[in-house]
Amino acid sequence: MDIRHLTYFIEVAKYKSFTKASQSLHLSQSTISKVVKSLEEELNVELIDRSAKKIELTEAGEIVLAEGERIMESLNDLSIHLYDLMNLKKGKIKIGIPPIIGFLFFPKIIKGFNNLYPDIKIKLFEDDSKKVKQEVRDGTLDLGVVMLPVDEKEFDVVPFVYDELSLFVHNSHPLAKWEKVEMKELQNETFILFKQEFAIHDLIIQECLRVGFRPEIAFESSQWDFISGMIGENLGISIFPKPMAKKVDQDLIKAIPIDNPRFPWNLGFISKKEKHASPAVREFIKYISAELPF
Repeated sequence: MDIRHLTYFIEVAKYKSFTKASQSLHLSQSTISKVVKSLEEELNVELIDRSAKKIELTEAGEIVLAEGERIMESLNDLSIHLYDLMNLKKGKIKIGIPPIIGFLFFPKIIKGFNNLYPDIKIKLFEDDSKKVKQEVRDGTLDLGVVMLPVDEKEFDVVPFVYDELSLFVHNSHPLAKWEKVEMKELQNETFILFKQEFAIHDLIIQECLRVGFRPEIAFESSQWDFISGMIGENLGISIFPKPMAKKVDQDLIKAIPIDNPRFPWNLGFISKKEKHASPAVREFIKYISAELPF
């Protein structure tokens, strides 16, 4: 079996489209179609149900896809091992980060690491925690930054931030005069939250429900600066990581500690369990563990 043929079939299965696969591989649609047909003839099975309106895999196609992905991952691991031998301190690292985490910590992290290892290139992908977890699980990302805890049977974890969440209100809000606030005292407030895809969204909802109320949510956004802008216009309150207090407009917005319950906000780097880590990834994890004890 030609590995190239298997690669083309996996792309078609991934996108469920010959057109999108051809765009991804920079090949003509007819070339990919012929290769997939050739693979079917070689295996003497139909891999794609061509009677459906859109591409669907047959049972045989599902088996070939699953086994093919395992083969390709093994080949990738082989390449990594060989690369390790030849390039001890060079490489690329793909890291997924939620936007607010990137804003708070990563300029300093990237600058410090680049100063030490200029030949290791870091590529950052901003997304919500749920997608970051899935892409680490799929092997698309080398590392992801997420809120802890996570399932340590599935991921290797390197903690790097231990902090808390705080309440953020407009300076004219009555709560702005308080030294601390309890969650139950927020039941009549209007909330502005991150979208449901973000782990912090679910955490806030759960804590509100736990103390006896469902929060009234006026707006949801994936951008922290939009939320802080809405608070700055006195359109609602929000709950952010405590370090955000240094980033918002302090002439307009007050951060107040939350007590009873205290709101932990712990972060960690995750990687796929038992996945081979390149020297570049290992150096980065070592740097995070030793140089930046947040």
